[in-house]
Amino acid sequence: MKPLKWLSTAFGSGEDKVTQDTYEADTDQDQEPTTATVREAAGANVDLRDEPGYRKITGDSLRDLQGISHERMLELAVYLWRSNPVANRLVELPMAYLLGEGVTYKVADQEAQGWLDQFWNHPINKMDLKLPKKVRELSLYGVQCWPAFVHDVTGEVQLAYLDPAQIGHVIMDPQNAEQPIGIVTKKDKKGNSKRYRVIINGPESVFTKRTQEIRASFTDGDCFYFKINDLSNTTRGTSDLLPVADWLDGYDQALFGELDRWDFLRAFIWDVTINGATQEDIDARAKQIDAPPAGGVRVHNENEVWDVVTPDLKSVDTDSLARLFRNHILGSVTVPEHWYGGGGDVNRATGESMNEPTFKIFSMRQQTWKFILEEVLTFVVRQRLIAILGDDPKVPWEDYLPTIDFPEMSAKDISKYATAFTQIVSGVMIALDKGLITDTLALVLLSSIAKRLGVDIDPSVELEAAQKAAQEKKQADTYPGVDPNLANNA
Repeated sequence: MKPLKWLSTAFGSGEDKVTQDTYEADTDQDQEPTTATVREAAGANVDLRDEPGYRKITGDSLRDLQGISHERMLELAVYLWRSNPVANRLVELPMAYLLGEGVTYKVADQEAQGWLDQFWNHPINKMDLKLPKKVRELSLYGVQCWPAFVHDVTGEVQLAYLDPAQIGHVIMDPQNAEQPIGIVTKKDKKGNSKRYRVIINGPESVFTKRTQEIRASFTDGDCFYFKINDLSNTTRGTSDLLPVADWLDGYDQALFGELDRWDFLRAFIWDVTINGATQEDIDARAKQIDAPPAGGVRVHNENEVWDVVTPDLKSVDTDSLARLFRNHILGSVTVPEHWYGGGGDVNRATGESMNEPTFKIFSMRQQTWKFILEEVLTFVVRQRLIAILGDDPKVPWEDYLPTIDFPEMSAKDISKYATAFTQIVSGVMIALDKGLITDTLALVLLSSIAKRLGVDIDPSVELEAAQKAAQEKKQADTYPGVDPNLANNA
């Protein structure tokens, strides 16, 4: 196996091919962005069919990987995931924590909840089956593109899939470098390509007139487009494995080298010494000698000595080196050593503290997927409403906004929070008796710990409810057996 060694050439040098990242709307729908060979780039591209002096205010970006490097990244990410155990775990572990118990979705309106159920369980969508693949592939490729097909009458939505390797160009809003507005696929064998308009959950009027004209030229349908590990002015995301690809491959090479070394260490030879023999005697004896089988017998006189010789390679401490490189890889993606079978000096206390940074990283990815799924489900509800009420449905949107809930990533040890809650209750009661804090602040303190226990408390609402309950109890004690409402009137 040869090292990958691809990252060092990711940005190239010297004379490079660059692609014009501005999209010019034209009546010729098959016109592709042009390429030119340049040595240096300066200034800004101007679309001559625009008004005189018009230019892309965001400038031209070279923040993306070059085309050939991006395609290489896609290939290597899948290769490493399939063949490298560490790379596989770096992708699969976060996915297991995010989706181990599935996700739940809900919306306040019951009819809209039915629409979401139909979409989620649609025989084409099969979200429970396909969602883990989508999470995995976003991690591997850094982008996801899902064409969406909407039924003309019912507004029912079906999702398709576009391989990231088939994305030719991502067209950005000329007025906003961080907003993708269209996807142009690579040409097929017949020279045809597709143009998808990137979905936003809002009217086209949110864009400028010029951007609306560009988006109108994408006539092959709509698509969702999401990216991670990106910058505001990049058109594509990058793989989670990109920073460690060469290190993963180097670690693999080192382990394969250890396999070869073990083969050499197991090797041995028979060294036969014949005292006082001439070269002719040695040559004649060599033709007669065969290595004895296990349990075999060899017979010789005192002039012939047999010894077993094994290699002494004077090897370094490979265990320490392997741990060094493995921890370099795991640490760079915030995965603790003991998650990959390395105990080290970890005990339960240090292990739990080492987990926290990892869960913070996972929580960030979880929030990304929460946005992605809520964006898709909002589109599903919105298309249904448009089919029923028209292009601009006047509805209370707070009743139609879906929410996604993920399971807890790990079981929490609530014993320490329970102890802290008891101590805070005691401290709050003393402070209230002394008149040092208000009832509202007391509930704020209690709610901060209750949240750690998985109970979300609104202090103002809870205070009002507690005061009302206390008043009713006081009245019940004053007028036993009397309806509290009658007692209030009294």
